[in-house]
Amino acid sequence: MKETSLQRRKFLGLVSKAGLLSVCRFPLSRNTGEPAEDEHVFLTQPYLQNPCFDAMTIKWITNKPCYGWVEYGLDENLGQKAERIELGLVEANNRIHTIQLSNLKPGTTYHYKVLSKDFVKYDPYKIIYGKTIESKVYSFTTPAEHADSVSLLVLNDIHDRPASIPFLMNMNGNDPYDFVFFNGDMFNYQSDEQQIIDHMLTPCTDVFASVKPFMYIRGNHETRGKFARHLNDYFENIDQANYFSFTRGPVHFITLDTGEDKPDDTPVYAGMCAFDDYRRQQAAWLEKQLQSREYRKAPFRVVFMHIPPYHSGDWHGTMHCRELFAPLFNKHKVDLVICGHTHRWGVYEPDPAQHHFPIIIGGGPQEGKRTLIKLRADRHQLNLSMLADNGKEVGKYHLQAKR
Repeated sequence: MKETSLQRRKFLGLVSKAGLLSVCRFPLSRNTGEPAEDEHVFLTQPYLQNPCFDAMTIKWITNKPCYGWVEYGLDENLGQKAERIELGLVEANNRIHTIQLSNLKPGTTYHYKVLSKDFVKYDPYKIIYGKTIESKVYSFTTPAEHADSVSLLVLNDIHDRPASIPFLMNMNGNDPYDFVFFNGDMFNYQSDEQQIIDHMLTPCTDVFASVKPFMYIRGNHETRGKFARHLNDYFENIDQANYFSFTRGPVHFITLDTGEDKPDDTPVYAGMCAFDDYRRQQAAWLEKQLQSREYRKAPFRVVFMHIPPYHSGDWHGTMHCRELFAPLFNKHKVDLVICGHTHRWGVYEPDPAQHHFPIIIGGGPQEGKRTLIKLRADRHQLNLSMLADNGKEVGKYHLQAKR
């Protein structure tokens, strides 16, 4: 399953050419092969975010400020319309579109398409609409509220290698999954919107993200660069938060945003970081979550965090996560912690002297070091399998339900 440089270049070429043709549906300039300057086009296919039992958020990006909406229904005839309204105003004249479909039924399949209409004129007392563009019809299924099982895929440390996303996702074969979780460092640093589109959103929507939702927490590299403070414009997690908890089937998941791996006063940050206080804030939140009824009653308790609290050297981020989070994990009997960051895959058994819970660390980002983590749980057992990019299983973990 080795991926060659030629294959990688071929993939990027297909993304930039065939992807634009199939998604955007617009005429190309005869001279450059690029979209004509005055055309109104989609820059991304729709992608699913913030999956809830009774709601689903749909995001997409257009090249022009416009009015966007979603048409949806229980079959391909659709029949219902959703738009975003805040403070009495229908959202319009924006390029990044975020619309939540609400009052849905749990465990139910819906069909949808997104539409955008640009403006010829947008004056205070005269609005003239331009061209309407629309996506094809997709479908998704809301999570079942009391499901007996859950399955998901975990990727981490892609580091601006967009071809790795479809490559690793394809290793799953035809095995079913409910959602995908990105466990940080999808990028080296944040440069601009085009990087987010080309290196994450397009490869995700080409493979799965228009029909299966994904969640995404930052790694230390997503905190860097001039565009880092705009990252949240493009993603929406549970509770619209960077750290959050949720239950799916028999598993209660907790996600933490571990921040930078170096001290806040490191000169290269130029006084622009305050992650120590941010992690302390999360620790206070975490202690309450670990005492919640949802957590206590769940057959399995799983934590996602990019920087491991152990087996990750003695950099400041690791040590601070160890100090703040590990005692809480031990005290409240977390079952499993899944991390990335080190670029070396590993399965670490509980250690009575340090961490009383197993730690799974995904690898990456170079060929030969990348991993796909597959997790499936029912009411009785949880099974995790970690595959290297040659298809070989390099780690696994099995848990029996204790509650």
